[in-house]
Amino acid sequence: MFQKVHLYLTALCAGITAAIMIVMSLLYLYLSEKGLYENQFHSFQNDISTIATSLEQQSVISMEWLAKMEARGGYTFYVLDNEIPFLYNQLIGLSDASETRDLLDACLKTYKNHFEYAYIEEELNNGGRYSTCLHTEFPFNPGGKTHEYYASVIELARNDSSLQMVVLSSLSFLEKQITRQRIHFLLIDVSALLLLTLFSFFFTGRLLQPIIENRQKQIAFVAAASHELRTPLAVILAAAECCRSADAEKQTKFLDTINQEGAVLTSLVNDMLLLSASDSHSFVVRPAPTELDTLLINVYEAFEPLAAKKELTLTVSLPEASLPACNADEERIFQLLSILIHNAISYTPEGGRIDLSLNRRKNRFYLSVSDTGVGILPQDRKKIFDRFYRAEKSRSAKGHFGLGLSVASEIVKLHHGTITVTERTGGGSVFTVALP
Repeated sequence: MFQKVHLYLTALCAGITAAIMIVMSLLYLYLSEKGLYENQFHSFQNDISTIATSLEQQSVISMEWLAKMEARGGYTFYVLDNEIPFLYNQLIGLSDASETRDLLDACLKTYKNHFEYAYIEEELNNGGRYSTCLHTEFPFNPGGKTHEYYASVIELARNDSSLQMVVLSSLSFLEKQITRQRIHFLLIDVSALLLLTLFSFFFTGRLLQPIIENRQKQIAFVAAASHELRTPLAVILAAAECCRSADAEKQTKFLDTINQEGAVLTSLVNDMLLLSASDSHSFVVRPAPTELDTLLINVYEAFEPLAAKKELTLTVSLPEASLPACNADEERIFQLLSILIHNAISYTPEGGRIDLSLNRRKNRFYLSVSDTGVGILPQDRKKIFDRFYRAEKSRSAKGHFGLGLSVASEIVKLHHGTITVTERTGGGSVFTVALP
């Protein structure tokens, strides 16, 4: 399921980003190409203005000048004097290309149909030069394409004579430039799309990882809880069934068993409910000024009889100087210490030792519970705070379901503290709780 979600999220993330990137690229290309054509058209207009001014100032138009101007701008000229083609057109422009003549004729026809307007003839004699010069520039697309040529028709008139010059500027070089630009953008977009896909796959995988881990923990939690609940329930049901046919003395024993297993079951359910409240952020603490030294003595007095019953030595160590109050939930800290001491008593063999201590360093209180028990292997120390985790069978005492340290960890987190476990010199474990 998560694999499909991972792929769907990757496709969605990469698809949306790619769509935005492609739209932005197309918009940029549109504006860029539009700007290129406009700049080219303005440049063409300026060149035509220069050519028209030069024509107007000349009394004689030489073939050398026409060839020079054609070569400079990469243009094609077609000159008519009183509707008669110049000899230049026959010798240079059209001797090897009849298609060029047809193209120029088509351009002149387009101009006459759409752009030609009446010229005012002026009765001026300006040293034999033409007295009127007008020119019109327009896109010329004989093949029906969007951009093929920029064309201009220059009209020079003097008295009853006229001169027409058709100028064609091919846009093939600009089309090649735009094609190269499109190819570059295509390659960039494809490369970016591949990188986006890889990044999206990695990024969505990282996003899903906590969800996958949480799902796995939920499955493990349900499986472990079912297993742990099954044993006391089976014992209770079996004892209840046996009570039906047992005598009064045996019934008392069976009822004691039911009561004992019911207490175990209640403890397990309470721990599960507490952890569930923590998951739903409804497990709260009520901090208040708390005398930790007094609390530690109370814990000692509560567990000393149990330790003595198991022939264990329970000690408490407090600093000589008075300590300020700690802003903490006294009930929850008592519960935390109870869990740690109960574990120490359960896993420390007879004749062992359990030490409670309290210290204060750099504005932090340190509560520690150390024992001379079986200890915890280094590879298990990072996992013992996981729910239903028990390191080994030697630490799986009856009544311990692997939830106590999870509850202790949640209590410490709600107090913005830390809890660590280290190995005690000579064997055993040391649990240290640091509270601000």
